[in-house]
Parts: sequence; structure tokens; C-alpha cells
Amino acid sequence: MKTRMPFVLIIHEVADYAAWRMIFDEAAGIRREAGEIRFQLLRADTDANRIVHFSHWRNLDDARRFFESPALVEIRRKAGVKTPEFIYLNELDRGDL
Repeated sequence: MKTRMPFVLIIHEVADYAAWRMIFDEAAGIRREAGEIRFQLLRADTDANRIVHFSHWRNLDDARRFFESPALVEIRRKAGVKTPEFIYLNELDRGDL
């Protein structure tokens, strides 16, 4: 049986990508401490401020605790994040074609 890998998909708009990215990078240590293992950032092709943060976590409980913490709510506010959508996921399968 494969180990189910936990992921979080966050879709949000930011007021200014460069300003958001600076705060995102500054938070790398607390994200790592909280259980984030790796991440990808993607941008909508039609909106430079619509960002997708896709990340692999130790487990989803740690991810939920982190993303729902008052400290992170304040970080998002300072970073200019508008109404993020969080989707917590467990991997079913993967492959290369």
C-alpha cells in the first residue's frame, strides 16, 4: 500500500505579487517548522495577482492548524491576500507519461 501524501492547494488573489512574495519568503522558516515539505507557486495566465500555492505537508492536521492560526491570518492580511480558498488533499496516485 502506498503512503498517502498530504497536499494543500491554496488559491488567492494578492494586491501586489512582489510585496506578497517578500512576506511569503520571510515566512519560509515558520512554514517549514509547521510541516510544509515543499511548495510550488503558480500564476493564472490571465491575472498576475491570482496565485496558486501548492504544497506538500507532513500531515493535514499540521497544515490546517498552521493555515487557520491567528498568526497566519495576520500575516495574510499584511501580505495583501484577498479571501484565500484552501483545499486539503490526499494523493491517490501519480505517474509519468
